[in-house]
Amino acid sequence: MTISVEESFSARPIDAHLRQQVLVLYLGTSALDSNVIGWSRYDGTGRSRPTMGDSDVPPYATGLEALIDGWRLIQMSQLTAHQPGHEYDVSYLPYEFLFERLVETSS
Repeated sequence: MTISVEESFSARPIDAHLRQQVLVLYLGTSALDSNVIGWSRYDGTGRSRPTMGDSDVPPYATGLEALIDGWRLIQMSQLTAHQPGHEYDVSYLPYEFLFERLVETSS
């Protein structure tokens, strides 16, 4: 039986007590053990509303520390070469790593 996209996305989660938290880390290089230079956090539990710039200290010093703490890596930046002559242009932060974890919302 085929259902509509609307029906599929309105389905209740398998575990109604789990919600996703998302952590976006911008690293100094493409290596997971390089220093965090920027970050964003999103809380699907609704218990907090983090915003950019809400802390002077990154949640982790490196992406590897986030993995060790139980965050799951779900996306890494695509490595693209700089155009000749543009190696030192200031632009977006190119080394973005997207992590997630599932947390309990109630006991």
